[in-house]
Amino acid sequence: MARKNPPLPKIETEIERLINASRKALAFSRPLYSGFRVGAAVEAADGRIFTGSNIENASLGLSVCAERVSLLKALSEGAADLKAIAVVCENGETCYPCGSCRQMLLEFAPGIRIILPSEKSVKVLTIGELLPLPFIKEPPKR
Repeated sequence: MARKNPPLPKIETEIERLINASRKALAFSRPLYSGFRVGAAVEAADGRIFTGSNIENASLGLSVCAERVSLLKALSEGAADLKAIAVVCENGETCYPCGSCRQMLLEFAPGIRIILPSEKSVKVLTIGELLPLPFIKEPPKR
């Protein structure tokens, strides 16, 4: 009698892995004032993934976006050459990074791909597409 092979496990793509990690990060969101939950996951060249969620504060200027939380976690853990970041919000719409997050991504991860899933599609953009006319300060000449 022929033996049946067991089904192969599903292999997640890099994009699916980041989207799933960013969705898990939603659980840790603290949208105390806006009620708008955001999760993000950034992948370093070495394969490590760093997640973040938005954290709000009564002094709104002290609130931090999910994208910056994940970026700062990666940088503070020594990750270099960040490859991609996925950003999700719980309402199922495309969740574009704000201007502050775009600027931080440009400066610390200029080659990063931005993955923006929604219920209808998944957009993959470059930071240049999100921030076409960036503010870039030249380093001082020595």
